[in-house]
Amino acid sequence: MAHLVAPSILSADFSNLQADCALINNSDADWYHIDVMDGVYVPNISFGMPIIKAIKPLSTKPFDVHLMIVEPDRYIEDFKKAGADHLTVHYEACTHLHRTLQAIKEAGMKTGVALNPHTPVHLLKDTLSEIDIVCLMSVNPGFGGQSFIENTYRKVSELKEMIISQNTNTLIEIDGGVSDKNAAKLVEHGADVLVAGSFVFGSENPAQTISRLKNL
Repeated sequence: MAHLVAPSILSADFSNLQADCALINNSDADWYHIDVMDGVYVPNISFGMPIIKAIKPLSTKPFDVHLMIVEPDRYIEDFKKAGADHLTVHYEACTHLHRTLQAIKEAGMKTGVALNPHTPVHLLKDTLSEIDIVCLMSVNPGFGGQSFIENTYRKVSELKEMIISQNTNTLIEIDGGVSDKNAAKLVEHGADVLVAGSFVFGSENPAQTISRLKNL
């Protein structure tokens, strides 16, 4: 399978989200990546259900919603109603991860689990068969524009070995500091989805930058 590209609208122009939605729709991007932050789990606040609901009619591609929040179980149905197609929760925020994954599935969304840079991938061994997407954080979550953490390559390789050994269809997503300097190497190590925010929206030609990431 060719790798996917998911521009992060956290780095889009909030004063003109309609234009950036049109840009993503008309680009080689595969998904929208939408970061939801509560100011508790991470030291930043982004946006929530109202924004997702407002831009859903403007979009033609799946919404990959990444919850950087405490108690994500409380909001699963709300994010489904707002327009999420995939819902990713943080391993570190879920006391009963298996139950959370089942609830996401029952709501009709693909399941995702994010791991912070310090969290080892082997902790997902017993739930991997329930996970559609593992999002490896390659920066510390909370802010865009951070530097890529080099140890991510090793984690991608280790996770890919787990996926192959368990014969699951889990996708490996990389979120944080992705650029043309590391994208090809990430794919070589086994990454399936590249999330890019500031690298895309901070470039002179975002659509062209998305194409470069897509056609490595």
